Amino acid sequence: MFDLRPVGYVIGLLIAALGASMLMPMFIDLLQEDEHWTVFLTSALLTSLVGGLLSLSCANGVRERLNIQQTFLITTGVWFALPVFGALPFLLGATEARFVDGFFEAMSGLTTTGSTVFSGLQDLPRGLLLWRGLMQWFGGIGIIVVAMAFLPELRVGGMQIFRSEGFDTFGKILPRAGQIASRISVIYVALTGVCALTYLSLGMEPFDSVVHAMTTVATGGFANSDASFGGYGAAIQFTAVLFMILAALPFVRYVQLLNGLAQPLVLDSQIRVFLILTLAVSAVLILWLAVTSNLPPGDALRYALFNGVSILTGTGYASADYMLWGAFPVAVLFFAGLIGGCAGSTSCSIKVFRYQLLFASVRAQIRKIHSPHGIFQPRYNGRPVAEDVLSSVMAFFVLFVVTLGILTVLLAMTGLDSTTALSGAATALANVGPGLGDKIGPAGNFGGLSDTAKWLLTAGMLVGRLELMAVYVLLTVKFWRG
Repeated sequence: MFDLRPVGYVIGLLIAALGASMLMPMFIDLLQEDEHWTVFLTSALLTSLVGGLLSLSCANGVRERLNIQQTFLITTGVWFALPVFGALPFLLGATEARFVDGFFEAMSGLTTTGSTVFSGLQDLPRGLLLWRGLMQWFGGIGIIVVAMAFLPELRVGGMQIFRSEGFDTFGKILPRAGQIASRISVIYVALTGVCALTYLSLGMEPFDSVVHAMTTVATGGFANSDASFGGYGAAIQFTAVLFMILAALPFVRYVQLLNGLAQPLVLDSQIRVFLILTLAVSAVLILWLAVTSNLPPGDALRYALFNGVSILTGTGYASADYMLWGAFPVAVLFFAGLIGGCAGSTSCSIKVFRYQLLFASVRAQIRKIHSPHGIFQPRYNGRPVAEDVLSSVMAFFVLFVVTLGILTVLLAMTGLDSTTALSGAATALANVGPGLGDKIGPAGNFGGLSDTAKWLLTAGMLVGRLELMAVYVLLTVKFWRG
């Protein structure tokens, strides 16, 4: 039996830090002279106490090195434990949510999914709106660190290909993760600040500028009103498009850029493919709206670009009910949501690099069929791809499709129609946000679903955010035998 104390120590520290962060929305409610501030004070004290006690009780077991089992448990345990405590303000606060709804909202926030069970968002206390934004902002920086520091060494979904980026972490994961986080955090905070100031300069209210900047850079999609970005003008929506794209690029490239290395950013094939896909999805939607709708060209451009980029990057904002555009654009947006942004970004879903590796492998196999005696090695960014990376990517695709199918069937068994079940499963696993249909589409929310459906979707968000295998490995007997 391996030692769980290092796992409890790290999770306890992060729970305590989450509790401390609840003081920020508490002060917002105090400034608004809203008695809701007591909810955050209670939540902060309870969360910090539990986290502190857990960390102290496990402190004597901390070691310099973490083994592979402990690393897997920390990676998954953090994303399960934090939503439990992140749900407290919803359970105790103005929403008076049941645990299933509070946990769903917190999981959606911390995984940067952006699906919500609440309506009337514009009427909620500002502290709760800020808390929703903070959870997504924390989740965005958290998933970057996990993607660049933990998942490559856990050989999850082909992420080990990014070990070559100079972040060799295994053996001393916590210190090295701290170095990565410190470099990326500066960029992450700066990008958020610039986004907020830009929103503010274009006429967005200061409070909304800050919250929306956090959820934009996190590609999370939580908005402060039911209309999402539909109530804002063209300048603000185009600004959101720009920052959603910037947040979907690998943050390691920004680190290299600050160190005076611009070439990796320019030559990264993943970035080029992502930008090409962004242009392609937007162009298809623009042409469709120009031909089939009576919208002015400027509005067609804005609606298509904003909603296309929002779904492709997994942000999940909406500026219009695209369910009214017709079946073809809805299908385009559905498949765009299954692509996602770049690895090492705040974006979600399958990620561009996996499709690149998949097609490189398929092309190599086709060439082998034509020339059986030839040697054809799949390449990525000009470098040969190791066999273990390709195997990991193929396993990821198989697991994703199988999980999507199982989750869709289970959701359909709760009474949901096929469109809602399939799009709900896809949006949870890909951490996109809105689904399709009247219930969970851009004009609806997830509040009307059954408790069983909400639990299934919550599990899908967790599994999808951690690249599937980081969670599934915990279900194997061999893992627990060490």
